[in-house]
Amino acid sequence: MVILLDAMGGDNAPDATIRGAVKAINEIDSEIVLIGNEEIINSKVKEIYKKNNISEISNRIKIHNTTETIVMEDIPTQAIKQKKDSSMVVGFNLLKEGKGDVFISAGNSGALLTGATLLVGRIKGIDRPALAPLLPSYKKSVMLMDAGANTNCKVINLVQFAQMANVYLKSVCGIENPRIGLLNIGTEETKGNDLVKETYNELKEKAEDLEINFAGNIEGRDAFTGEIDAVITDGFTGNVFLKTVEGLGKLVKRILTENLKKNMLTTICSIPALPAIKRFAKTMDYKEYGGALFLGVKKPVVKAHGSSDEKLFYYTIKQAENFAKSGAIDKLVKQFEKN
Repeated sequence: MVILLDAMGGDNAPDATIRGAVKAINEIDSEIVLIGNEEIINSKVKEIYKKNNISEISNRIKIHNTTETIVMEDIPTQAIKQKKDSSMVVGFNLLKEGKGDVFISAGNSGALLTGATLLVGRIKGIDRPALAPLLPSYKKSVMLMDAGANTNCKVINLVQFAQMANVYLKSVCGIENPRIGLLNIGTEETKGNDLVKETYNELKEKAEDLEINFAGNIEGRDAFTGEIDAVITDGFTGNVFLKTVEGLGKLVKRILTENLKKNMLTTICSIPALPAIKRFAKTMDYKEYGGALFLGVKKPVVKAHGSSDEKLFYYTIKQAENFAKSGAIDKLVKQFEKN
């Protein structure tokens, strides 16, 4: 199995992509292909690891040379069409040609979504692919879908998001009967805007036919109780929800750290609780959950956070391998062929 990694995408590239790949390579079965400027990558390898090239670190990490990079300021559609030798476009083409099993990038989000849809292609029957990150929940994780790919949605989109989340959670996470909730401002059927109310009625009516365990409307606070496996919403609301959760996690960690280090007494008293505190911090750390899956295209694509560091790339690489191994894409194809 081959993991294609956009070595030039993201705020911390290529340092973070290289470090993440090196850290992950001995814990996965796959080969990693770093896609990007070979000269730059090897110069970073020499700087970081004192090796002449990446193959001296592992014979399962290779480089596919490219000469261009899509940056955050680029207009997505123009970048995909004009920068043919960019690490992102080349990565998508390698994936499409079967020269890789999954593609990861922390680069320009709009370009990634555009490129995946235009170059890799949508699964037949899916109106719009969606971003689906995993977030911390009580004793497990919860999938959020959509997290920003589609700011304006129709009822069919939210229903299909629920279907895709259901298939992924069953095939990759091993959840036998995932509980799917529709994000709303209240749990009552009459609450929400027209889109949410119509989607509620559609899911309630067709849940059995679609083999979805629909839990009904849920409020934002319900997402973290451990009783819900997927939260369905439009991309605008989902992205605001995602960034709020990430910000709250950072706030809790900061306040906890400052209070534990407030004075000598609090520092000493915290020592017996350190194992529990570390477990709590690990649970709240969004980096542990990897990137956002781009579900709805014909091949596995994972969007890593733009500010991904070594740790986040490490977890995203492991997540991507599981995604590719699961056969989730084939199951999605079969699911939508039935509709």
